Amino acid sequence: MSLSRRQALAAAAAAGLFLALAHRPSAAQAKVKVAAVYTVPVGQLWVGRIDKALKAAAARGEIDYVFSENVAAADYERVLSGYAEQGHALIVGDAFAVEELARKVARKHPKTAFLMGSSARPQKPNFAVFDNYIVEPAFLTGMIAAGMSKSGRIGLVAGHPIAEANRLMNAFMAGARDVDPKVRFHVTFIDSWFDPPKAKQAAFQMIDQGVDVLYAERFGVADAAKERKVLAIGNVINTQDKYPETVVASALWNMEPAIDAALAAVKAGKFKAEDYARYSMMKVGGGELAPLGTFEDKVPEALKAKVAAREKAMREGKFRVRINNAEPRGSR
Repeated sequence: MSLSRRQALAAAAAAGLFLALAHRPSAAQAKVKVAAVYTVPVGQLWVGRIDKALKAAAARGEIDYVFSENVAAADYERVLSGYAEQGHALIVGDAFAVEELARKVARKHPKTAFLMGSSARPQKPNFAVFDNYIVEPAFLTGMIAAGMSKSGRIGLVAGHPIAEANRLMNAFMAGARDVDPKVRFHVTFIDSWFDPPKAKQAAFQMIDQGVDVLYAERFGVADAAKERKVLAIGNVINTQDKYPETVVASALWNMEPAIDAALAAVKAGKFKAEDYARYSMMKVGGGELAPLGTFEDKVPEALKAKVAAREKAMREGKFRVRINNAEPRGSR
């Protein structure tokens, strides 16, 4: 074959390859640069759910994901601004304790999308908010707690009495009363988002007062329940694999629907300031009741049937759980 013939064929092949690549989306070009800024350790259960959803998107090749954890208030503005200046299209995180700093950075970077955990309202044009509105599965776990309690005393140990914790605790208590109107509650806030020893000690004190089921809003509570051989209810994540004889049920929060919606909006150039609360609901997969697992044969059939009926009614829109952000109180 002559040189000119080989060159012509090579040129044609190269042209074909170019056209094929031109019509195939580039994985690198399609990726969205996403950063997360967490004020607590990424292992903390609440931000851990955000991290899980972002890592799932990264595993799909949809995003390039980086994060900073344990960011102190003194460093928060600098870290958040740094990610915006580095060209990250979407920044996710928790802004509860640093609300004004987060909103200040968002105002300075109007072309960057911010999706921040917050109990406040969205801020135009680019500061969207989210929270874990998993009141439906929390109600269902309350039903299970009351049905499994022999003493009629249930303890709730939480971090701080802010809306995102209060609404789940109130929903849990409402579910317990749905099964046992006479149930009594012990409520303690440890004034920390991450202090397992303190949460454990608070749980011990409740057990000493006759509590036999504990709502574990914080790490450390299930450890106390395990040691004293009482039951626990999980929150946000399912820890039954670590406490197979202790954790009966859990109300799960799935951040994937919110993250997927935010990414779609960023890619379409339509991201805006809005409340992502609706992506926590069971009907979109944002919340769910964990499988009973090791307790499948230990929970009475009549109780399981009642819980299943309530869940069905929730999914069909026939039963609504009231969102109550007020600080929950123990029984008098």
